[in-house]
Amino acid sequence: MRFNIGILVGLIFVSCQKEDEGYEPIPEPENELLEFVKPEHFPELTYDLAQNPPTEKGFELGKKLFYEGDLSSDGTVSCGFCHIQDFAFTHHTHIVSHGVEGKLGTRNAQPLFNMAFMNDFTWDGAVSHLDQQPIVPITSPVEMNEQVGNVIEKLKQDDTYVELFAAAFDNQEVNTENMLKALSQFVVMMVSANTKYDRVLHNSGDVFTEEEQQGKAIFEQKCATCHAGILFTDQSYRNNGLQIDPEYNDIGRERVTGLAQDNRKFKVPTLRNIEITYPYMHDGRFQTLRDVLDFYDEGVEVSETLDAQLQQNGTIGIPLTEEEKDLLLTFFKTLNDDNFLFDDRFSEF
Repeated sequence: MRFNIGILVGLIFVSCQKEDEGYEPIPEPENELLEFVKPEHFPELTYDLAQNPPTEKGFELGKKLFYEGDLSSDGTVSCGFCHIQDFAFTHHTHIVSHGVEGKLGTRNAQPLFNMAFMNDFTWDGAVSHLDQQPIVPITSPVEMNEQVGNVIEKLKQDDTYVELFAAAFDNQEVNTENMLKALSQFVVMMVSANTKYDRVLHNSGDVFTEEEQQGKAIFEQKCATCHAGILFTDQSYRNNGLQIDPEYNDIGRERVTGLAQDNRKFKVPTLRNIEITYPYMHDGRFQTLRDVLDFYDEGVEVSETLDAQLQQNGTIGIPLTEEEKDLLLTFFKTLNDDNFLFDDRFSEF
C-alpha cells in the first residue's frame, strides 16, 4: 500500500490545530444509574441500594460474572448453571445442586427473584446479606469448589474483566468486594411482580375465572399463613413434616443456630412462579405440585418440631379434597410471571 505524504502531513496539522484551538476529546460514556422500580404493592426493600446502587456497568459486569464458569475450580459451573432463567432461575435437570466433576449437593437450587426484599438467604438462613450469598456456592466442595481468592486472580488475568471492573467501580479494582457487589447489582434487578394475580389486584383489566377465584379462597384459608403476603412467603423457618431422607439427613436451620428447636426447619419458599420451579422442597423430592398437595393432605410426619399449623384440632397436615387440589393448582397458575421469565436483561445471550 502506498501512502500520500501530503495527506498525512495535513492530517497531523489539522489534529494539532484542533488541540491548539481548544478542542476537547470525546468523553467516555458515564456509568449511568439504573432505575429500580419498586412495585407499589410490595414491601420495603431489605437490600440497601444506597450502599450499592445498580449501574449500567455494574449490572453488565454482574451479568457476565453470573454466567462465568471460571468462578468454579474446573471452569464449567457458573451461577447460571444451576439458576436457569426459563425456570425462574432454578434447575430442573437435577433435584439437588449439580457441581464440578458431576458432584451432587444436598439441596435444591432456590429460585432467584425478589431478592431485594428478602431478609436472609439459603434454605436454612445461613447468609444474612445478599452480597455474601455467592461465597456459599463458590466455596462449596460439591458446587463450585473454589476459593474466592483464586477467582479474583483468574479475573485479574482476563483483560476483559479488568476493563469491566474499571468501568463499573470508581476505584477500578478487581477485588472481592467489587465482584460481590456486581453480582448483587445484577440479582437485585430481578423483580417478579407482573403475574395475573398482580394485575387482578391492580384492577388492570384481568379478572379471575370462577375456578381461579375458588382456588384463591382455598389458598387463603389453608395455605396463606405460611405463604403470606405479596411475596407469598412469611420468610419464616418451619418443619413441614417431611420424612428424613437417610441419604442427606439434613437437620435444616439447626445447622445454623445449633438449637434443637430448629431441627428440620427450612425456609418457607415463595409461591411466585411455583408452577415452573419444580422439583419441590429443600431436597427436590417432589416432582409435581400435585405431589406436594398430596403430601400435605396425607403424608405429613409428626415430630417434636413439626409446625403448629400442621397439627391443629387433632388433625395432622392440611386436609384437601381432590377438587380442592385441582382448584389450588388452577390458582397457582395465576402466579406465573412470563414477562420476568423472558426478560432479555437477564438472559445469557
